[in-house]
Amino acid sequence: MAVYTRLLRDNPNYARLWMAQAISLLGDWFNTIAIATALSTYTNESGLAISLLLLCRFLPPLLVGPLAGVLLDRLNRKRLLILSDMARAVIVLGFLLADSPEKVWLIYVLTALQFAVSALFEPGRSALLPALVHEKDIVPANILGSVTWSVMLAVGGALGGLVAGVFGTPTALVIDSLTFVLSALLIFHVHPREIAGIEPATHAIHPLADFLDGWRYARRHPMIASTLLVKAGGSLGSMDTLMIIYATSLFVVGDKGAISLGILWAAFGLGAVLGPMIFQRFNNDSISRLRQLIVFAFMFGTAGWIIFALAPGLAVVAVALMVKGMGSIYWTYSASILQRLTDDNYLGRIFALDLIGFQASLVTSIIVTGLITDLVGAEHVRAVVWGTALISLIPLGIWWQITLRLPGQDVDAHARLPGENSGY
Repeated sequence: MAVYTRLLRDNPNYARLWMAQAISLLGDWFNTIAIATALSTYTNESGLAISLLLLCRFLPPLLVGPLAGVLLDRLNRKRLLILSDMARAVIVLGFLLADSPEKVWLIYVLTALQFAVSALFEPGRSALLPALVHEKDIVPANILGSVTWSVMLAVGGALGGLVAGVFGTPTALVIDSLTFVLSALLIFHVHPREIAGIEPATHAIHPLADFLDGWRYARRHPMIASTLLVKAGGSLGSMDTLMIIYATSLFVVGDKGAISLGILWAAFGLGAVLGPMIFQRFNNDSISRLRQLIVFAFMFGTAGWIIFALAPGLAVVAVALMVKGMGSIYWTYSASILQRLTDDNYLGRIFALDLIGFQASLVTSIIVTGLITDLVGAEHVRAVVWGTALISLIPLGIWWQITLRLPGQDVDAHARLPGENSGY
């Protein structure tokens, strides 16, 4: 804890960004549980309907990601983060109008809008981080961000289920909107430092050409290109779809399964908190070690799916999600590798590519999981989980081979890998 206390004390600008993240995430989980339980009720617990909701969350960032990456490299990242927060504060209030089965379409439209705007925020926050902390603090800063995400998942998931179940969906939505406003106010007071080597824009934005320039940059650097596979590989299989079905159909606790869903979200969040505590004991902060630990993170993910498939009750499902949550540390370590190796002129596009790979994998998983679940029926959902466990062995094997083949390179150099033309 002393490391993270020092990090926040010595980096007030990062501390403000961290607080903005924590507040915004708390509201996000209120929103997620409220909307998921309402939709499950309005559509008679349809697995396809739930998958369509998740598709509306993840497909828009996939489509607008290339433009978002270019904008983050060409415009003021701080201002784009504030714009993203304020737009989402307004959009979330629109969910209040979706109060009957006839207005289910509005849930899908507003969800798509919310997450299209969100495509600026996460890669923007990751791209801004190196301008807020020193090189030696990048890994701790990412771990703190990951732990915060996990704590807010655990706390927000539990509180979200409680608030939605006791006080109703409207209260949860208003709280979510207010968290975006508070996040924007905090980011307004963040002042990133200048980074040497950043060149001003010299021509108009050309979204396709500029994005392809970022793609070529990644291809020229295998260490960066291979790291872009991590989040995509770890996202095979729709945990969200299966979790919602388990909570609202198989092991229902509370009104419409809101409490059981909150318990499962909280379990995953708790695992994601415990993960860094375990993995960091073996981390020497070198990039080669970070890659090795990602292999073990994938192993935890596969183990979580297997326990998930075998679970006889809600308590064991919670244990399965906690184990899977521990493996989510791969997200933090892959982000740290990218931040340490990527030229700042390309950070926005690289993290947009990272997010696009993640979203593409997740969107495919959501569609396939929803269709198969509706085909076999909720009573046979365990077979879907078993299939997902087998598929999770693929990224584990691929990353294992990548780790074996790259260690001879200068993976621990602190210098960022330049583009042919740093800047534009």
